[in-house]
Amino acid sequence: MVPHEGVEPEKFAPQGDPTRRTIPELLRHRMLVDGDKPFLSFCGEHYSHADLWAMAARVAAGLQGLGVAKGDRVALLMGNSPDFLACWFGIALAGAVEVPLNTAHRGDLLAHMLGVSGCTVVIADAAFVEAVSPLQSRLPALRHVVVRDGDARLVRDRRDGIPYHSFGRLTDNAGAFDDPGVTWSDPYAVMFTSGTTGPSKGAVMPHNYALRMGEICAAAVAYGPDDCLYNALPLFHGNAQVLSTLPALLSGARMVLAERFSAGRFWDDVRRHGCTEFNYIGTILSILLKAEPGAADRDHPVRVMLGAGAGPGVFEAFERRFGVTLVEGYGMSEIGLPLISTPGHRRPGSCGRPVEDYDIRLVDADGRPVADGVAGELLIRPRHPHIMMQEYCAMPERTVEAWRDLWFHTGDALVRDGDGFYQFVDRQKDALRRRGENISSFEVERAVNAFAAVQESAAIPVPSEVGEDEVMICVVPRAGHRLSVPALIEHCRTAMADFMVPRFVRVMEALPKTPTERVEKYKLRAEGVTDDTFDMQSVRNNQ
Repeated sequence: MVPHEGVEPEKFAPQGDPTRRTIPELLRHRMLVDGDKPFLSFCGEHYSHADLWAMAARVAAGLQGLGVAKGDRVALLMGNSPDFLACWFGIALAGAVEVPLNTAHRGDLLAHMLGVSGCTVVIADAAFVEAVSPLQSRLPALRHVVVRDGDARLVRDRRDGIPYHSFGRLTDNAGAFDDPGVTWSDPYAVMFTSGTTGPSKGAVMPHNYALRMGEICAAAVAYGPDDCLYNALPLFHGNAQVLSTLPALLSGARMVLAERFSAGRFWDDVRRHGCTEFNYIGTILSILLKAEPGAADRDHPVRVMLGAGAGPGVFEAFERRFGVTLVEGYGMSEIGLPLISTPGHRRPGSCGRPVEDYDIRLVDADGRPVADGVAGELLIRPRHPHIMMQEYCAMPERTVEAWRDLWFHTGDALVRDGDGFYQFVDRQKDALRRRGENISSFEVERAVNAFAAVQESAAIPVPSEVGEDEVMICVVPRAGHRLSVPALIEHCRTAMADFMVPRFVRVMEALPKTPTERVEKYKLRAEGVTDDTFDMQSVRNNQ
């Protein structure tokens, strides 16, 4: 297939154009306008927009050769690489639906995700393909498995069941793919949420959602052709796709793709490639901030970092030390980015102000709007078509529950100030209640993380003998430091209200995390008070 002619180089596609507001049209536009311009750097290899189009087109033709039709689901179980981009975009060109999966998943959870989404094809790195093999009998929709970087024996030994193909079999196709006629309302991906309170839910995302999220990010921090975005988060995560890769494509910027985030390599990488932007999540800022200060801390080209979760203390300290501008927002896979700051309108501790694409409301437990300064659950509604998820895949009851009263219920508590800035308080399921007081785990963690010997922490509730909760903190010591639990508790007594001070302290080598650096608190809650946990009440009683 040859690209459509007549794409205007001045602008991609305005909101409201159903046939143009798609990922294939964006790729086609960028290839026609900037075909020879460098776009991607990965481990010393460089790719232009024309290269990206050609790679994706080969994957699209290969998938159609396997019988993949418009709307079919294709799972990706792959680490970061140019091949991941080729597969993601090739799936889109073929009109199919990408299902990017966390490479750490195994067993029942992986079977659930592949089964609920109805994947007909799995493309997996050789390192992860063995996670799929034992599940074949539980996946009636699965027709093909494509193995990347696998030897010939791995593929040949599987021919007695579902066909296994080499990645070359998929991409060494000189034929053209057939344009399936995708529009902005067609799904481009099924993104699975964390599923900490039940089975993981697959959010079905339309093409216009992906483009609008990219546009919101690019506009908020004014990306342009001279920018270079450093993308070190896993591509199976929505952040790396719609908040990094697509903003780069929409703005004509370059992108550097890393295999994974490394605090030790981060600043050297951005200096070498001339990167001007990076998206952070989780504890990345704290990890970078706790490295030993050096003369080269400000010797880098990064002008802005976009993310969420930087507490006021971390926010100011990071900007002061490294000389970058932090821009924070609030989002979820299901809803996109309804709140975001800009370099000219931001506030430490705030996730920004509403984006005009959404109606936003904070409500109490009875669904009534709350006043400024009062925490309430964040509810969202879109003002434009196809900029939020369509449904939870094969879970109609969960879709209806999330959209009760015709508002999407985020499950997050936020507070709004008099100037219209919003601040995240806590996940409602992570909130604690002790001695009649509501406690934000986020605020407890921020105070604990300020202790010099702490690398990172996670606050969780554990049942109290007298009802409500006790506060437990799981901490990872900072490298080269000895963590004294009594000294940490004394620090907490000076940094927070008495009712917030943790009773239980567990010192751990590492916190359980997803590959996107999100702490898996549900695992910590399930383990509860372990044999190696300090009970500060017992310590006091024995003194």
